[in-house]
Amino acid sequence: MTRSDTDRLTWLSTLIDKAQQAGATAADAVLFTSISQSAGWRLGKLEELERAEAQDVGLRVFIGQRQAIVSSTDHRPESIDRLVERAVAMAKIAPQDPWCGLADADLLAGGPAPELDLADSVEPTPEELKTWAGEAEEAALAVPGVTNSSGAGASWDASTITLVTSHGFSGSYAGTHFSISASVVAGEGADMETDYDYATARHRADLDSAAAIGTRAGERTVRRLGARKMPSA
Repeated sequence: MTRSDTDRLTWLSTLIDKAQQAGATAADAVLFTSISQSAGWRLGKLEELERAEAQDVGLRVFIGQRQAIVSSTDHRPESIDRLVERAVAMAKIAPQDPWCGLADADLLAGGPAPELDLADSVEPTPEELKTWAGEAEEAALAVPGVTNSSGAGASWDASTITLVTSHGFSGSYAGTHFSISASVVAGEGADMETDYDYATARHRADLDSAAAIGTRAGERTVRRLGARKMPSA
């Protein structure tokens, strides 16, 4: 179930309204939405290809100086109604906490939020992730002295966090991450060494090339060959 920013804010506002109708004196609700996918590559072959999607909702309710927190991944209307009921019931029997509560209204951020450019609008395809992982391993194995591969990988994830409170705050922000890594082995027999390199960035355009990451992984590994223990000082 994918929601727009407006839909998420409206849905959480409705959730808070239900909590107050059930007896909460204040409440806040947060929705975490995430998508991730990754590809693993070793010795010229695809080892794994994964994708995961999740939407977790959290509800915190207050009854005076008592609070309760519940969460769920089940967003069916009947499940959300039960979530609200449980939260309010738990808050009624929770111990008094003089320090719990929402931030004062005058401390809330107002107006449009700054644009932090945390999210890339482009989602890589599984084929692209496979290609990046393969290029990273190929470049690492091409470094003289590298004799084997522990594998290479490429991944991407996108997440959105939306928060609404009962006293006027509502906001949402999104972020993405791209990453590529490679790990290889150098040397033979008892003289083998292993090392790795990786890079991660919010935007694909800011991420080093897969070949550059792989080459660095190979060079770092080869530099370990012939290492000696330093004398005690």
